[in-house]
Amino acid sequence: MQDSEPTISISQPEEQEFRRYVNLSIEWNRWLLKPIGAWPHSLNISWIEKCFTWLVHVVCYGLISFIFIPCTLHTILDVEDTYNKIKSFGPLSFCVMNFIKYYSLIFHVNDIRKCIKYIEWDWRNIKHVEDRSIMVANANFAKRLVKFCTFFVGGSFVFYHIVVPINVGKVVDENLTFIPMVWPCSRLIVDTRHSPVNEIFLSIQVLAGLVIHTIAAGTCGLIAAFSVHVCGQIKVLMCWIRYLVDGRSDMCKTVDGRIASIVCHHVRILKCVALIEKTTTQISLVEVSGSTLGICLLGYYIIMEWKANDLAASATYSVILVSYLFNIFIFCYIGELVAELCRSIGEMSYTIEWYRLPRRRRPGVILIIAMSNATMKLTAGGMIKLCFTSFSDVVKTSVAFLNMLRTLA
Repeated sequence: MQDSEPTISISQPEEQEFRRYVNLSIEWNRWLLKPIGAWPHSLNISWIEKCFTWLVHVVCYGLISFIFIPCTLHTILDVEDTYNKIKSFGPLSFCVMNFIKYYSLIFHVNDIRKCIKYIEWDWRNIKHVEDRSIMVANANFAKRLVKFCTFFVGGSFVFYHIVVPINVGKVVDENLTFIPMVWPCSRLIVDTRHSPVNEIFLSIQVLAGLVIHTIAAGTCGLIAAFSVHVCGQIKVLMCWIRYLVDGRSDMCKTVDGRIASIVCHHVRILKCVALIEKTTTQISLVEVSGSTLGICLLGYYIIMEWKANDLAASATYSVILVSYLFNIFIFCYIGELVAELCRSIGEMSYTIEWYRLPRRRRPGVILIIAMSNATMKLTAGGMIKLCFTSFSDVVKTSVAFLNMLRTLA
């Protein structure tokens, strides 16, 4: 957001209403990301708060490493059969995905703060009830997306870290009774069959799993919230274009003023989309590549566990598969939505009664149409456009790898 942008002085009741609307847009994301230290603080926080945030980062990185390193050593040193090696590769890849996502969130925390400032500025400077209703509808839609994402990711956490251990129960091995690790640990490090090591490791793994799944839900929800807010601003812009000829009570009385407002708001939207793309493109690339691999492996696990008549494991992998599919669908859906609405700006500009404008003012509409043709899209790493076609490509690629895996394994 430009520092020179004016703000409107508002009263205390209006300030409370403004905060309520801002919370409608970002509250769920703050709940998800603040506990893991990925939510941006104000610029004038104390050194104690900064140290606490760094400590949270270290703890989260440590928890992820706590399950990744021992499980990797177990897969390399202890596991001999091919299926169990492949079975370990899926959770490890999910762990790596969210490790990279977490790093990207922290690295782009200033960009996330700027995106939040965009949202706050838009809510503070909204004037007309029609524009506000459009923004509220989109904020509610984004909130539902974040809730659904949290529900599916949380379901996979519950099934994998709680339901499966309860279903397996305690096992007996060499006169030792213990609960098998969700993330197996190499005996080169420690023998987790002994008590209380078994209980301690299980508890820490549940906490680490909660952190990993919170990162997964938080990144998806953050992109959904930012992108849907931009979609709301595009709809507001289209509403302004619809009133370009005759004006509206809150709009400038002259055609020149209305065109200037529309162009300035359009440029602001373009800058916001560019900022969101900069903030989320690495996360999107990790999500696309990781989902392609994850969907393939989960499909293989489901087939193998079904053949072994392990219904609990099959159900668990099915829930995780749905979570993968939902997350990558959300990424592609919001990318498609942003691109489609951007194209609609030009269509709306052409369908208004532009011929009623003064002859010298009509080229202003041409400028708006030309600007709507500017490239406004969300991508994964600047290489893969997020759209429905990309979603179908991910699914088809995963199925192709699944068939190859079934043939070779």
